[in-house]
Amino acid sequence: MVQENSLRKIIIICGPTASGKTALAVECAKLLNTEVISADSMYIYNGLDIGTAKPTDEEKQGVKHHLIDVQSPLNQSFTVSDYKRLAEPVLQRLLSEGKVPVICGGTGFYINSLLYDLSYGNGGENLVAREKYKALASQFGNEHVFNILAEKDPLSAEKLHYNDIKRVIRALEIYENGSKKSDICDQMIPKYDYLAYSIDWDREVLYQRINSRVDLMVDSGLIEEVKSLLDSGLDENSQCMQGIGYKETVEYLNGKIDIEQLKELIKLNTRHYAKRQLTFFKKMPNLNYLAPDDINTLAKRIIKDYDRR
Repeated sequence: MVQENSLRKIIIICGPTASGKTALAVECAKLLNTEVISADSMYIYNGLDIGTAKPTDEEKQGVKHHLIDVQSPLNQSFTVSDYKRLAEPVLQRLLSEGKVPVICGGTGFYINSLLYDLSYGNGGENLVAREKYKALASQFGNEHVFNILAEKDPLSAEKLHYNDIKRVIRALEIYENGSKKSDICDQMIPKYDYLAYSIDWDREVLYQRINSRVDLMVDSGLIEEVKSLLDSGLDENSQCMQGIGYKETVEYLNGKIDIEQLKELIKLNTRHYAKRQLTFFKKMPNLNYLAPDDINTLAKRIIKDYDRR
């Protein structure tokens, strides 16, 4: 039973792809009779199910999940600010009802948007630079502009998601004004007390889990899913189609790679993504690593920690 003085705390289940986050979050939510707030930048899209490994109704086990299927893939822009705008009211409602919000996902920027008030400094405006980078984003995509920031101010880029284009452009404005955004004191001010957990798989075992998941995705109809999305009028250069699994499948459908190359390319890119996730979450203050075990056992340990706080 959660103690009265701990009702303002939240639980975070984070970490790399294919680590078992969803199952653990669902088990925690069942034990606490609460709901899950997803923090995954690909789960937001309607119709992108197989390639995102989006949890099925069976996997949700009756637990209500938020921030899944909230965006049409035809809409080109969804930023971290959009995520925060939709997720924060859910978080506040659960707290007001005396429930424990369980945030689950691998998009660290989404999680941080809920945990912290982020300051982005007071550098002066540069409207010429702003319009220039807006035009570049419109012509070549958000990731192109993000990569420019990564070259000019890698420390600032490390703290941002490429789809948080307003803040990416803001950092470039500051750079073109003669300083770096990373030289301005940004503070991560926690808004809530939280307990954060990640399942600590051996790296090679995690990569095996990723490889197996990719094989299952292809066998379950990933190619058909992507073809259906394109047939519905979705542009292959749209934001959501740049996700891992989707951009590679477009290459396959365009005849640039064969089926085995498709599988290996998705596996490789997913492993690289998992490595970046591991690096990101290592920096999360007070992150607890859990040795792999039965999901119910891990969930009970988390609840025990929560009650103890």
